[in-house]
Amino acid sequence: MLDNHAKLLQFFSEAKQVTGRKKLQKMIYILQSFGIPFEQKFQFHFYGPYSEELSLRIEELCNLGFIQEEKEDKSNYYRYHYSLTTDGQEFLKQFPLDIPNCSESIKQLQGKSARFLELVSTILYFKDLPKQEVERKVHTVKPKQKYSDEEMAEAWKLIEELSVIN
Repeated sequence: MLDNHAKLLQFFSEAKQVTGRKKLQKMIYILQSFGIPFEQKFQFHFYGPYSEELSLRIEELCNLGFIQEEKEDKSNYYRYHYSLTTDGQEFLKQFPLDIPNCSESIKQLQGKSARFLELVSTILYFKDLPKQEVERKVHTVKPKQKYSDEEMAEAWKLIEELSVIN
């Protein structure tokens, strides 16, 4: 149990700060897709792959004081910022981890929008299908997003880059 919590703390140690719940979900899913040993179970949901287990773990880590969640009022919605606390850093020092360094991948993912990461994670969710079928599936399950051919190409390019890094 604590091993999975510690892996998430290590992620936050490398990420420094993650803005947005959706972005956090997508980043973990994408990293997990490339072999980073997060062990959350994901299902397909409104915004692509989603893990209730991950949401609960983040809530637990916030309640333990290891992760800080800041809620920002954006007039018609809230935006959440997550970062590792000093207590979280101290816990990590006490808990040896065997997790690959994914700083480069995290940096790349942080530079992308949550909407784009939703596209990338949806593509990865259907990765066992042929490329054309994946793209058809994305347009079927995400019709409101209206992803362009350029966005689709950029998503495939990022997936290729991440597969080389990891």
